[in-house]
Amino acid sequence: MTHLQAGLSPETLEKARLELNENPDTLHQDIQEVRDMVITRPDIGFLRTDDAFILRFLRARKFQHFEAFRLLAQYFEYRQQNLDMFKSFKATDPGIKQALKDGFPGGLANLDHYGRKILVLFAANWDQSRYTLVDILRAILLSLEAMIEDPELQVNGFVLIIDWSNFTFKQASKLTPSMLRLAIEGLQDSFPARFGGIHFVNQPWYIHALYTVIRPFLKEKTRKRIFLHGNNLNSLHQLIHPEILPSEFGGMLPPYDMGTWARTLLDHEYDDDSECNADSYNTPAKDAEKDLSPKSMKRSQSVVDPGVLKRMDKNEEENMQPLLSLD
Repeated sequence: MTHLQAGLSPETLEKARLELNENPDTLHQDIQEVRDMVITRPDIGFLRTDDAFILRFLRARKFQHFEAFRLLAQYFEYRQQNLDMFKSFKATDPGIKQALKDGFPGGLANLDHYGRKILVLFAANWDQSRYTLVDILRAILLSLEAMIEDPELQVNGFVLIIDWSNFTFKQASKLTPSMLRLAIEGLQDSFPARFGGIHFVNQPWYIHALYTVIRPFLKEKTRKRIFLHGNNLNSLHQLIHPEILPSEFGGMLPPYDMGTWARTLLDHEYDDDSECNADSYNTPAKDAEKDLSPKSMKRSQSVVDPGVLKRMDKNEEENMQPLLSLD
């Protein structure tokens, strides 16, 4: 075992060897092979290429050198293409701070039975008057940056549960293709995290319809890990034990405290709202929602046609074939 594996338990070391092809005898060579590829992309500013940083990309791509490098390049390219998102990339930024305090994201205290961190989002908590969807994405990315420092999570990964209860049609109308594309590129294509499952619960019919729009932009591996449970929490419990879930998800624990993770990041600044007034609101993030840069969005310029959605019968949700896969 090298010093780069010092933070791993014996069980996780074995998991890294079996599932990720991590070999302590070749670890430094693996890292160097990825680092040597940096010169092939002079158009990208690689701000970090130290051993520990590159290792998380190797783990995210099961030690496939080229795939790990491609992810590393996309990580920095995403930040270059969306500079406004990362200008004030800290927990005390007004938009990020408010999103964090509203539970974007939340993190459960207990890991699941695979050692994965369980992240939770309560979609209806979004206060459109105080922060934007881009701020929520920034808060999630900032949180992942902090969490991925843990080598155990680099190996074991994450699970995400999104509760869509009381998420209104008006709120859903803000989920434009450009916004969704920005999120997909930031989370699926440009971040070194392993997501073992993304669970939708209590989703209304219009979220189900919206999912069909973004599905083509998701990788096959990602699609297989998305579970639409609706109101069927029993199917959720087959995958995540209720003993570690809060009562909102039919679990045995008390209701989730939305400020739990925010207090961890903000510490003594959690209760200081001096930066979070309307005059100091982060306007670049607002502008980013109007014109998001990824060129690929040219092929998808409008959200699901509201006229089409309004013509859909609300009962149609019950008639849709469930997309839950338990294999």
